[in-house]
Amino acid sequence: MKLLVRDDSRRKEEFHAAFAGGALVAAIACYAGANLTVQILLFLCVSLVLLIFTRPLAMKYFNKETIQTNANSLIGKKAVVIQEIDNLAQTGQVRINDIEWTARSADDEKIGEGTVVTIEEIRGVKLIVKQNKED
Repeated sequence: MKLLVRDDSRRKEEFHAAFAGGALVAAIACYAGANLTVQILLFLCVSLVLLIFTRPLAMKYFNKETIQTNANSLIGKKAVVIQEIDNLAQTGQVRINDIEWTARSADDEKIGEGTVVTIEEIRGVKLIVKQNKED
């Protein structure tokens, strides 16, 4: 049982809700006069179906407010080139939030010092950047 339940509370709530749904259907079957075997099968089937199908829905609706942290929060932000970016020479640095990062151009163009760029992605410890067209 411990293997199915991770430590985050949303996952536990989804897990418990699936079994609650199965228990509700089994209770209704009990009041309707179904025998114990039918009740157990209904409980297991409904619980399994709810476990499989409610997670994607829950993730879709509950993870809207997830805030990107650490390096992932930099994607889409602007940075300033402090050393010319040249992919062929494997040089280039940008500064964002007072931190210097090694950078490479997304489209293999040279980007001059002082240029404002947008961070497209992160590969390892390098920022992949694109020159802003308005500069």
